[in-house]
Amino acid sequence: MTGMDDPAPLVLVVLPAVLTALFPCCPREIELRAATVGEAIAALEARIPGLGDRICDSTPAIRRHMRVFAGGVRADLATRLAPGTEVLVMTAISGG
Repeated sequence: MTGMDDPAPLVLVVLPAVLTALFPCCPREIELRAATVGEAIAALEARIPGLGDRICDSTPAIRRHMRVFAGGVRADLATRLAPGTEVLVMTAISGG
């Protein structure tokens, strides 16, 4: 966590429509302050209870059917975020 003298950077989280459809009034894009992807997901959970559980499992880790990208690069919960980073949450696509 960051202290009050060193606020976490402001980032933009973009959520997939399939996920926001599960939560009434959940926007597709949410600006929040977070220093890591894990903090961003925790902030999402605080704003919209249940949303974080759809992205992460109980270990905690990003669920295997979800993908998170920070600044266009695949990320995990420990990935650090810079000011203005776009955090894109996607559902994984598989096929055969």
